[in-house]
Amino acid sequence: MTATRTLLGYIQARDHRLMRRVHRWRPPRWIRLWMIVATRLGNGWVWYALAAGVFLFGGKPRFAALGAGQAAAVVGIVIFRLLKKASGRQRPCALEPHCWAHILPPDQFSFPSGHSITAFAVSVSIGSFYPELAAFLLFLAVSIAASRIVLGMHFLSDVLAGSLIGATLGYAFFLVFTV
Repeated sequence: MTATRTLLGYIQARDHRLMRRVHRWRPPRWIRLWMIVATRLGNGWVWYALAAGVFLFGGKPRFAALGAGQAAAVVGIVIFRLLKKASGRQRPCALEPHCWAHILPPDQFSFPSGHSITAFAVSVSIGSFYPELAAFLLFLAVSIAASRIVLGMHFLSDVLAGSLIGATLGYAFFLVFTV
């Protein structure tokens, strides 16, 4: 129990140090725009557009790919809702004001990042069916995850945990839907 508390304390101290740096950083305009666009893309509609593209142009594996992506996203949403309620961790924007980003959080809890879970769940599952899209989808997922930190919505550990959960779900459902 003491080792766990020590580890969690270490992670939290690092998270808070990074939060203070990020909240005071005024990046170039292009980075601010990229982060705002990325976080908006992660709100969901980009995944519907991707699904429509896969449905229309995805060829033979389209239904398996759509099933894997949808299953990974739905399970990811259930997991992050349960974990957020269980952890009760406050968001960085609730602890310290951000110098330039004034985006409202979708809920009050921080751990884990739902945007990161969904982005990696969909990107890894669809990207596994369509390797030619994998690099673009991973760039999109990383951009969405990074935006959550830069905009003050999540701590680094929230995003790393969410990304790992999402990537694991995406690959697991790829395997399930290819059997």
